[in-house]
Amino acid sequence: MKSLIICKSIHVGNTEKIAKRMAKVLDADVIEPKETEINSLKEFDLIGFGSGIYSYKHHGSLLNLADKLPDLHGKKVFVFSTSGVIMNKFHDDLKQKLERKNAVIVDEFFCKGFNKNSFLKYIGGMNKGRPNEKDFKSAEAFVMKIKEEVEKDIKSGMQS
Repeated sequence: MKSLIICKSIHVGNTEKIAKRMAKVLDADVIEPKETEINSLKEFDLIGFGSGIYSYKHHGSLLNLADKLPDLHGKKVFVFSTSGVIMNKFHDDLKQKLERKNAVIVDEFFCKGFNKNSFLKYIGGMNKGRPNEKDFKSAEAFVMKIKEEVEKDIKSGMQS
């Protein structure tokens, strides 16, 4: 199974840490949106899209990439993020963009991340020490489950 993770992580690198742990399980590369060759995405069986959450949504570069994607013809994808607080709606914009490109969103992953943006820097931030080992293990289990499902689909001939 060939996998790729597209990730934008800034500030303290929370999301990159999660992406790298996911990538180990999937034997995948982690690249930034600006490094993505959109025409090569058809080579992958599974693609992860993730970033920190900024103003209640994924990073603009990831959302812009999703807008530029060609039709994904049922390609299996997952969405992930880290943020100071967790809310399901944070993934909505990215999921809608990917669905408009005919991607199949197999699952999504959230975890808290250390946040020292804005006024939080004056009080030492929030969620210090996150993501932590428990978060990393959850991320690994998350992608292991997806990997097993996609591999099963490939074996049965259901993968596009």
